[in-house]
Amino acid sequence: MATRLVVVGDSLLDRDLEGTVERLSPDAPVPVVDDPKAIARPGGAGLAALLAAGDGCEVRLVTALGDDEAGVELGSLLQRNGVDVVNLGTTAATPEKIRIRAGGRTLVRVDRGGRWSGSIGPLTAALEAQLAGADAVLVSDYGRGVAAEPSVRAALARLPARVPVIWDPHPRGPQPTRGVRLATPNAKEAAAQTPQIEGHSLTALSECARTLISSWGAAAVAITLGPRGALMVDGSGTPLVTPAPPVAGGDPCGAGDRFASTAARLLAEGALATEAVSGAVAAASAFVSSGGASSVSLASSSPKDPEHAPALDARDLVERVRATGGVVVATGGCFDLLHAGHVAMLKAARSLGDCLVVCLNSDESVRRLKGADRPLVSQADRAAVLLAVEGVDGVVLFDEDTPERVLEELRPDVFAKGADYAVSDLPEARVLARWGGQAVVLPYLEGRSSTRLMEEVMRRGHS
Repeated sequence: MATRLVVVGDSLLDRDLEGTVERLSPDAPVPVVDDPKAIARPGGAGLAALLAAGDGCEVRLVTALGDDEAGVELGSLLQRNGVDVVNLGTTAATPEKIRIRAGGRTLVRVDRGGRWSGSIGPLTAALEAQLAGADAVLVSDYGRGVAAEPSVRAALARLPARVPVIWDPHPRGPQPTRGVRLATPNAKEAAAQTPQIEGHSLTALSECARTLISSWGAAAVAITLGPRGALMVDGSGTPLVTPAPPVAGGDPCGAGDRFASTAARLLAEGALATEAVSGAVAAASAFVSSGGASSVSLASSSPKDPEHAPALDARDLVERVRATGGVVVATGGCFDLLHAGHVAMLKAARSLGDCLVVCLNSDESVRRLKGADRPLVSQADRAAVLLAVEGVDGVVLFDEDTPERVLEELRPDVFAKGADYAVSDLPEARVLARWGGQAVVLPYLEGRSSTRLMEEVMRRGHS
C-alpha cells in the first residue's frame, strides 16, 4: 500500500521562459532572449506534493487556488500528475513566479500576485478525517494564508500523536502548531525567529534550534543550510550535523520543497527523525545537481526505475555543467568491492574538472567479464555506494564490456583510469579523440584490488 501523505499549504504557478542569448539589446545593456519556450509547473506546496507523488506516495494537497486562469492551469497540472487537489478556494489571484532563463541560468524573475487579499474557505469535517487518516502531514507554508486559517490550524492541532506533522515554515506565516514531529526552517528563517541569538556558527545555530523547540513545542528542528547540509536538534539537545555532498553547478530552486517532502515521506514510513533528515539532505543535493525545479518532468516527476535513476541525473548534470563552460570528467569500472585504491582514484579524477561521472558496468556486464559468481554487490548497491563517495557527482550504468557507447552520449572532456592501465591500452582513448577529449591515467595504490580482497577472504575462510 502506498504511503498516504497530505500536504497543506500555499501553491504557486511557476513558469519558465527558456530561450537563447546571443546578443545584447541595442537600446540597453541587457541580453536579448530569443524564442523563449514557456514551461509551467507547480510551485510552493504544489511542488512539494508533486515530488512526493513522483516518489510513489498517495498525495492529497489541501491548498487555496483562485478562480482565475493561473489557478485553473495549476490545478489541472497537479491532477494530471497524480496529486489529488482539495481546493479551499480564495477570492485572491493565484500567484505566479516567472523566470526568464538562458543557458540554464535565470536572468530575471517576475512575480505576479502578492499575499492573499481575500478569504480562504474552512476545512470540512470530512477533510479533517482524511488528515487524521494520513501516514504523515506536511505543512508547506509560503506565507499566503492557508497555514494561518483557523480551521486548518485547529485540525492540525487535533491530529493523533501517531501522525507525524512536518512543518516547513515561512517568515510571513504563523508559528507551527505545537507538537509537530519536525520543523524545517532555513538558517535565515531560524535567525529571524531568534533575534536574541547572534552569529551563524554551529554553536549559534544549535542554540537557535533549541530555542525553537521550546517556543514551538516541536519534537525536533532541522535548520537547512543550503550547500552545507542541515543541523538538527531534538529533545536530547545534542545537534546532528548532516553535511551535503558536493554539487557541481545545478539550480537550488525548489531544494527546500525536495528536502521537506523527502523528510515527510521517510517519517511516514517509520524512519527516525535523524534518518529522515539525512535522507532529505541527500535528496535535496541530488535535486539541485539535476537542475532543481526546472528539471522536474511533469509526465513523471521522479524516475520510476531506481536502478537507472542515477543515469538520468548524470546525463542532465553533464549538460548543465557543459552549458556553463565547465569540464566534464568520466571514469569507469565494475567497483564490485570499493576499496582505498578506488577512493583515491575517484578523488584524483574529480580534481581534474567540475564534475565526475562514473560509468558503471551493469551486473550482466560484470558477469561476462569476471565470471558467473560476480558481481558480489548488485548494480543498484554499487551505484549507491559510489554516489556516497565525496566527489562523485553521477553514475551511469552500461551493459557492454566497455563504456564506449555511454561515452559517446556523454562526450566528457577527460576520461581517467587507474595507472594499472596504459593510455595506449584504453579503447576509451580512441573514443575521446573523436571530439578532442583526453584520456589520462592516475596514480594507483599498490596492493589494492577487489579480486585480491576476495581471494584473501576465501583463503582465510578455508584456514
